[in-house]
Amino acid sequence: MHRNIVLASILPAKPDRLFDMYLDPEAHSAFTGAPASIEARAGSSFSAFGGLLAGTILHVEPKRQIIQTWRSTNWDKDVVDSTLILSFWPEDNGRGRIELAHINVPDNDFAGVSQGWEKYYWTPWLAYLTAE
Repeated sequence: MHRNIVLASILPAKPDRLFDMYLDPEAHSAFTGAPASIEARAGSSFSAFGGLLAGTILHVEPKRQIIQTWRSTNWDKDVVDSTLILSFWPEDNGRGRIELAHINVPDNDFAGVSQGWEKYYWTPWLAYLTAE
């Protein structure tokens, strides 16, 4: 069985900057603290956390939305890739909100992926931006 994750995070940077940071391999690696390979082009592959996560960029709407296939090395080979949709929105005081819909996450890794967004993305990204 597969499940969906819907989350949001508000970070102390404008949404345009958050969008650019996510798609820039050096910035992505810097705020997560782990190697990433990614680019802002539909059809390109990406990997994060040294290859523990991988997929393909399906769509990029500049400064607004990123859609990608996404899978973890923890998943069985016969499990279909999930789809990740990230949308970037302005908030008050120059902050940005990232809305995330992660669709088709395998049930056996649902808790890990759900908690992983907070642990491996939102918390270190906030720490990175706050330390600047």
